[in-house]
Amino acid sequence: MRFMMLMIPGGYATAAPDVRPEAEAVATMMKYNEELKRAGVLLALDGLHPPSSGARVSFKGGKPAVTDGPFAEVKEVLGGYWVIDVRSPEEAIEWARRCPAGENDVIEVRRVFEMNDFPEDVQKVVDGFDELKG
Repeated sequence: MRFMMLMIPGGYATAAPDVRPEAEAVATMMKYNEELKRAGVLLALDGLHPPSSGARVSFKGGKPAVTDGPFAEVKEVLGGYWVIDVRSPEEAIEWARRCPAGENDVIEVRRVFEMNDFPEDVQKVVDGFDELKG
């Protein structure tokens, strides 16, 4: 089963575009990432720049509208993610519990859809798009 562990760092919603983590925090997190890799569960990971340097595209009325960051009234934003492949939701949660996150950080653990999670009619539709299968 694949899971995403979504890092929601406290205070990141209002972080300046040029904010970067300190070397000590990166070193601690890299040890955790290496542990995931050595255990053979890590599929992907990335850190994200603060929302103040991003943009959102909304589709109200069927027309795309772009809003540059920072975004008003945002309480939680993604700071990064891991994709892991483990045997159970409990194992995914256990990996999240081991993360050296900060006191105000949150990790949301969410299962990634697998094709067999969908009914047969949906699977048939997707079968026509072989180049997109992973």
